[in-house]
Amino acid sequence: MSMRQIERQFTRIGARAIVHPPIVRRWGTALREKVSIDIGNDAEGEFFDISIQPPQLAETQVIDVQPSMRHLLLMSRQDDGKHKFLCGHDERHWFVAAVPERAAVSSVKTAFDALKPVAVRALENRLGVKPRKRNRRRNEAFIRQGEWFFVPVENPALVDERLVLRSEPIARGGGKPHICEEVVRQGGQLVYISNQHPNGLTEGQRMRLISRKPELRHLHWVAQRRNPSVFVRGRVRHPDHKTIILNGWHQVLMNTENESIAMRHVAFID
Repeated sequence: MSMRQIERQFTRIGARAIVHPPIVRRWGTALREKVSIDIGNDAEGEFFDISIQPPQLAETQVIDVQPSMRHLLLMSRQDDGKHKFLCGHDERHWFVAAVPERAAVSSVKTAFDALKPVAVRALENRLGVKPRKRNRRRNEAFIRQGEWFFVPVENPALVDERLVLRSEPIARGGGKPHICEEVVRQGGQLVYISNQHPNGLTEGQRMRLISRKPELRHLHWVAQRRNPSVFVRGRVRHPDHKTIILNGWHQVLMNTENESIAMRHVAFID
């Protein structure tokens, strides 16, 4: 598709898109990715800022548009597969989310399904949630705010309330945090974090490292838990979303965007 054709598809969902070749920086370098998508903001408001290398235009197309939902699905064929992006409006703002490649996605509806955690889809099936309610922000299986799904806990006694933290943030990467009234993190793998090892080392890894380099024993190591189960109760606030109130404990699950190769093309973070 041409740049103008892509822009016209975005107008069908009430959005403004600016499609352009990669911008060459002052020091002579340009964006390496063939496609990059962000949400920009100018005097006219928000817009989809889409950078596409000219040879890639022929391999980039909008494959589904749902004007009533204000969403569309954009696809870019690349050497490592077909990368798909769900672009649309969520509550107050426009957004873009990369869709996992393992999912057979051909429409906005199937993109929504692919972005749900497996546990959420399984619960919807078990509860018999009607198809027309599955893409809402709230149904019998979950309440959603942005990329986070909050699933009611069937047995609240499993949540250790001695670990409650108040006004606690949850966030993905560099995104703006969602502030939760009450949070419990439990389980997961014990790891040790330092400035030199921000992703954490297990106890065994840390001891082997220190045996090779004893001086590293004096680093400021902080014990944390990797991939804990996270539970939330009460109000959840975020500047881009309506505050939600969770009556009782809910488990927190993130959407599946981080499983996609295409996420490297997305600059937008909620």
